[in-house]
Amino acid sequence: MKKIVFLLTLSLFALSPAASGQKFYPDDPLLKEPAPRLFKQPANRKLSDYYDLFSHQFGPPGEVAVKLKKTIPAQAVNTLGEPMEGAWWEQRHYYKRMSREELQRGPGGNNAPSTDGQWTVIGAKNEGVTPGFVILDAKKRRYFIKFDPLTNPNMATACDAIVTRIVHALGYHVPENYLVYFSPEQLELGEDVELLDKRGKPQKMTRRDLLEILLKVPKTSDGKYRATASYSLPGKTIGPPRYYGTRADDPNDIVPHEHRRDLRGFHVISAWLGHDDSRAINNVDVFVKQQGELGYIKHFLLDFGSALGSGTQKPNSPRSGAYFFDWGPAMEQMFTLGLKPQYWALAKYPKLPEVGRFEWKTFDPEKWLPEYPNPAFLNRLPDDEFWGAKLVTAFTDEDLKALVETGQYADPKSTAWVLECLIERRNKIGRAYFNKVLPLDQFRMEGGKLTWVDLGAKLGYTKAAEVDMAWSDFAPGIRRAKLTSKANPKQVIDVFVRNSEVIGIERYW
Repeated sequence: MKKIVFLLTLSLFALSPAASGQKFYPDDPLLKEPAPRLFKQPANRKLSDYYDLFSHQFGPPGEVAVKLKKTIPAQAVNTLGEPMEGAWWEQRHYYKRMSREELQRGPGGNNAPSTDGQWTVIGAKNEGVTPGFVILDAKKRRYFIKFDPLTNPNMATACDAIVTRIVHALGYHVPENYLVYFSPEQLELGEDVELLDKRGKPQKMTRRDLLEILLKVPKTSDGKYRATASYSLPGKTIGPPRYYGTRADDPNDIVPHEHRRDLRGFHVISAWLGHDDSRAINNVDVFVKQQGELGYIKHFLLDFGSALGSGTQKPNSPRSGAYFFDWGPAMEQMFTLGLKPQYWALAKYPKLPEVGRFEWKTFDPEKWLPEYPNPAFLNRLPDDEFWGAKLVTAFTDEDLKALVETGQYADPKSTAWVLECLIERRNKIGRAYFNKVLPLDQFRMEGGKLTWVDLGAKLGYTKAAEVDMAWSDFAPGIRRAKLTSKANPKQVIDVFVRNSEVIGIERYW
């Protein structure tokens, strides 16, 4: 009975205001989720990459609006339409501008592997194009070491460094990733470390095995190895969160993931970064202990090696930004005998091995797609897109320059190209999504007057919005200002005010 009462109470906070009878409560707007209910560690959940692909490709799971032929408003938002800080997301750069140093530092920033002593290899893999290690540094801290492919030095590691910091600044939980350089002499082999042989059977790893792994990755000009060192997450990993449904073993996870604004809006962010590998298998849930054996689940995004033109093990596919398979384009190609090329086929890429395939001239945020259908992305509405776009466009050119520098490209042309692409793709996102709604935000009451920021006009993506404003009484002590676009009367924002405080925002289009 207590659990039922808890879930009903939490629902009032976590669901959109329209989900309950009363529109506003005395403590609205909530900026943070209620303190999570603590529970014992759940079992680890595994997810087959192939099952995930086929189950999404041929009929996306979850409550998907296009299948139901209806729109489903975003949930897990407060009365201002904002996601609440908690296990999924936090307010960062758009809401509280980060300094150049903070942007470059990213999450943590103080836990780079120690170079004062040896690194002990406690696990390794040598299969695939890019092998990797698990190490303990001299302070006994655990790291996952990932490399670039031989064909494209610096590509995956630069991408991971840049994108991890961008996604952190956008508010998501990500691991602490550090660019490191080391020599083979810095590595020592731990006791009883096993490695799979060519037949897939475990065998005791030798020093020769270690050196053979290093033969598969590129060296720097001074004979060292460059890698991403990902600091172990703060808790026990228990498998990936899906982009639909909820975890049955998590009492705090009550909003279907396909309806979360922070996941719907991630489509805009993924398009900007060319993060087409944005799927469940590249995220992870972590059980964080708080009181003895009790804790809660925190959700992390990770594995950003497939973005900014990188495909992790090789340059990204020329068809990046399109599904692996899509009936519509497939039929079109068949009936036109292949004479009408897809938009992505017109893209041209500079020869920059450190970058792979990344461009902006043919990029269209409205056409961009991940590798296969994502239920949260499919459910996005113009207000979800506006939320994602306002986070993306909050990065100035100087902000992006500071972030791209963290990739430490060897060729200045690579740095310049990635920066140019991020700037121009950002601008296309602003023009696309700020025109779909009335792009006003940051509402305040100042001197008895309602003020706001016209994001579209401020950033140069739209003309200054001309609006009609009408005040009315909404409820005892609460007034409503209705702002209607003169250019498009369907674009409306209702702003609710109580005691000179903006407590609610609703957008229509």
